[in-house]
Amino acid sequence: MTAELQHTLAKSAGFSGTSLHTGEKVTLKLQPAPIDHGIKFKRKDLADEPTIDANIANLKTVERATTIGEGAVRVHTVEHVLSALSAMGVDNAIIEMDANEPPIGDGSAAPYVEVIKKAGTAAQEAPRRFFDVREPIHVESKSGSLLVLLPDEKFRVSCTQAGPNNRFTQFFSGEISPALYEREIAPARTFVFYEEVASLMEKNLIKGGSLENAIVVRGDAVLSKEPLRFAGEFARHKILDIIGDLALIGTLIRGHVIAVKPGHAANAELARAIVKQHAKVTALSVPRTFPPGEGGLDINQVMEILPHRFPFLMVDRILGFEGETKCTGMKTVTVNEPFFAGHFPGHPVMPGVLQVEAMAQVASILLMKLAKSASRIGYFMSADEVKFRKPVFPGDTLFIHAELIKARSNRLAKAHCSCVVNDAVVSEGDLMFTFLDK
Repeated sequence: MTAELQHTLAKSAGFSGTSLHTGEKVTLKLQPAPIDHGIKFKRKDLADEPTIDANIANLKTVERATTIGEGAVRVHTVEHVLSALSAMGVDNAIIEMDANEPPIGDGSAAPYVEVIKKAGTAAQEAPRRFFDVREPIHVESKSGSLLVLLPDEKFRVSCTQAGPNNRFTQFFSGEISPALYEREIAPARTFVFYEEVASLMEKNLIKGGSLENAIVVRGDAVLSKEPLRFAGEFARHKILDIIGDLALIGTLIRGHVIAVKPGHAANAELARAIVKQHAKVTALSVPRTFPPGEGGLDINQVMEILPHRFPFLMVDRILGFEGETKCTGMKTVTVNEPFFAGHFPGHPVMPGVLQVEAMAQVASILLMKLAKSASRIGYFMSADEVKFRKPVFPGDTLFIHAELIKARSNRLAKAHCSCVVNDAVVSEGDLMFTFLDK
């Protein structure tokens, strides 16, 4: 489907203005970028025009805004432009700037939405990358911020915002689509409570701030160039910031963010937690295709190497190799396995000895690959430090890891192996092998 393809800008477009915190004049231009490029900032004002990946790994500070950097190069207040690009469906783009902070415009993301619409978007021949939330992730800060990310088929954000002494408590919730974002989120302007202004000025921030580009709340009064655009404008702007800060994970999210009194620091903490969880899932996920010679082995290739057959073949496929010493395989455990008929009938549990057999088979493939020969048979000699930590049930997917820890000539080898289900080790052990010609 076209909606699931990556998108970039159809052409370049930009605008000029004043930066919020530095107060400098700046021109920003959005440029198209190739597949899998992601979002990068380019500093046109510096020698060699360095670029910075919009990535959580490059996050530097979160003092009232989000700053990223690589080496000595910085870009401040990136959240509004990243929010607009993410919500409007732009996966790949270059953000060119001739200063270190984008223009603040009117304090909202509406100017960036207009630039994106002016440039247009174009589909690219590659699938979008998603992070599908499988289990709740939550972060909580000492300042009272609470963010929870729950599984959902779409990307939703629900936010409760409250100022000092719970003044101006507001709530907004919605599924983040380009249409809803443009209409309900992007126009919401940045805001500050009057008692915070002095400390921000002391820190050399908000030099470009004015009632033209921000709302100031003093007591129960709202000071701005125009009246509030929405009854819940503050909560909506917090959602705008959440979308921008979470864009730093580099993938789209299918999940529901529930936020109470969020801020850039808590948003960044959630982004880091998502990246950590995504790395776990990616490491254990099943690639959809296994082209010959590019790392994985399908079941036919496995059977060309191993002599085992039903019901003793315990490997469905090899997911890949890591260097010369590591290998990961998998087995889908179904209720139709022949051993379930007699192993704890009525409470089917996979026998531990068969988990050890699965580890031995994956280790054999690793060692045969290392020897560059499949013309031998690996005989299982011993198992040390074997531990069974959790039961394995029908419906589980067993990820089987083997790592070579000792080899003598080409006849003896030892490997540390483990079986993993849902990111948890269910069994492990050190296995010794000897190899004989078939």
